[in-house]
Amino acid sequence: MLNGKNLIDGCWVGSDHLLPSADLDGQTFAQATPAQIDEAALAARRDFRAYSGVPRPKRAAFLRQIAQEIDVLGDMITKTAKAETGLPEARLVGERGRTTGQLRMFADLIEDTTYLDQRHEPALPDRQPLPRPDLRLGHRAIGPVVVFGASNFPLAFSTAGGDTASALAAGCPVIVKGHGAHAGTAELVAQAILRAITHCAMPKATFQMVQGSGREVGTALVKHPQIRAVGFTGSLAGGRALFDLCTSRPDPIPFYGELGSINPVFCLPHAVSARGAEIGAGLAAALSMGAGQFCTNPGVTITIKGPGSDTIEAATVDGLKTVGAQTMLTDGICAAYRNGVETLRDLSQDLLQNQQSDVGARRALPALFKVAARDWLQTPQLRDEVFGAAGVIVECTDTAEMLELAEGLEGQLTATLQMDDKDIELAQALFPILEEKAGRILANGFPTGVEVCSAMMHGGPYPASTDVRATSVGTLAITRWLRPVSYQNIPAQLLPADLQQIDRTG
Repeated sequence: MLNGKNLIDGCWVGSDHLLPSADLDGQTFAQATPAQIDEAALAARRDFRAYSGVPRPKRAAFLRQIAQEIDVLGDMITKTAKAETGLPEARLVGERGRTTGQLRMFADLIEDTTYLDQRHEPALPDRQPLPRPDLRLGHRAIGPVVVFGASNFPLAFSTAGGDTASALAAGCPVIVKGHGAHAGTAELVAQAILRAITHCAMPKATFQMVQGSGREVGTALVKHPQIRAVGFTGSLAGGRALFDLCTSRPDPIPFYGELGSINPVFCLPHAVSARGAEIGAGLAAALSMGAGQFCTNPGVTITIKGPGSDTIEAATVDGLKTVGAQTMLTDGICAAYRNGVETLRDLSQDLLQNQQSDVGARRALPALFKVAARDWLQTPQLRDEVFGAAGVIVECTDTAEMLELAEGLEGQLTATLQMDDKDIELAQALFPILEEKAGRILANGFPTGVEVCSAMMHGGPYPASTDVRATSVGTLAITRWLRPVSYQNIPAQLLPADLQQIDRTG
């Protein structure tokens, strides 16, 4: 079923530069050439007005058809993704369900005009000293969008993931840069989308996909003058490089990047005294889930030194000792994890003493460290994200130091409070700080796992993301791909159909 080619303007095209797959025997993938990238961007621009003008009910039907086509290829997609990523079958089946669920969620969303945030200020011709014109505000698709697949979610954050689903729902043609870690999975999902394009008679360049290693293809995409916005989930270094390219263009464009987060968990004294062992066991489970390869992995746990913090530490250690070596997504991610663990080992107390080199290539063991809050605050390397099942317990001397630590945090996707009713005073002191630092605040849970719904915010202040106002999960994600347009005294025949339906008399 795999052809190893790029999907450009409705056709599968190859190139002379073939990239071998490390996980699919004998399979190669054609790296897109500069000419092909140019062709894809020009085709997306050509079809933008046609696709953005497709009535919302038809766009909704198209999204549902994509979900249906993905389900048709479901078993093959799961088999390929398992071979490429090492993720277990159950996880991938669940992720596929999330992917199709997102598509259907956005289909439901655009069948109503609420997401367009339409506004109308009727004319006031007799107003003094000056009359007011008729003003209507609507939101229009921003233009062709580039989406980068994510290493850790081959389905839900990649080819037909949330970025693609929300952009297509908004009326934007999408060009996906397939991730090299799961190029085969990307192609199969692209095949499903192409079938939906054909079935629903959408413009050929509504969706396109290109493959390529390194940054050459990605750089060419974000610099192309026809691209109007970019969605990215990945490393801080890679995302920052692309962000800088987007903002340094002659015509800067929005870059919606999710880059990095250590997702602090604040364990408040009364909760620690009442259920420290329970908190530690939950932390171990959350930290090691999926080899820790989640953007919301709880990388740092903040406690106040005392018997309760000792209980959390012991329970977390006991929980992690039962976790064996886990396969990581790529050799590069595994190597980066091991390097990060070695850095933490050099700078803090190693509570597990797991030897990462003893488990073979692309496999890793959990790691847990402990450090005093003062040292953590004064050592920037301790605050870097280590992508994998590595955590740091930070011990504060008192509540004042806990508050100081919270103030020193960078932007985060999440912040968690483990608290009981008697902790409310300290929680109230922490809360306004955490509201400034994180996009999602949790009480008495762990951040691993993201609910896909209208009330979800999956973003945060930099470096968690590049736009503190934007989410990559949930229905609010569609606003990234829309821009407001105001219409003054425009005849009804010229207005967008949705705005025509607003009562012209107010």
